[in-house]
Amino acid sequence: MITRHRTGHHGPGGNRPLVPHVAAEARARVAEALLMTTTGTGGPPSATAVGDALLVTSELVTNALRHGGGLTKFRVEVGPGAVTITVADASVELPHVRGGRGAARASGPAEGGFGWPLVRLLAQEIRLTLPPEGGKTIEVRLPLH
Repeated sequence: MITRHRTGHHGPGGNRPLVPHVAAEARARVAEALLMTTTGTGGPPSATAVGDALLVTSELVTNALRHGGGLTKFRVEVGPGAVTITVADASVELPHVRGGRGAARASGPAEGGFGWPLVRLLAQEIRLTLPPEGGKTIEVRLPLH
């Protein structure tokens, strides 16, 4: 039997907004989903898997809020052996590494450079889509064990 836990689908009359307002709220939703779902997933997720999922969530949500024009969708889904975190924002600019270590711009040191490579390192699968209505959606699948 496959047990799936989804979060982020609460409507206007639900207990929480459709999308988190801050990265901490997104992390709490991921932690809740991981702790609530063990049936059909091979047992509870490892401590490393939980840490990886929370780190990836922080990176994706923070970047959507800081660089992507705001978070427009958030979902976490736990299935057999993996958790999938979906984040959408208002920007069509795809994630990238900005400059290298010590690179400088006229306004100061280059931002970024570590987050996206880290997400790519931890993920089993990444899907980047540009929906017709605009913005971008990033879906990251991470192992649970």
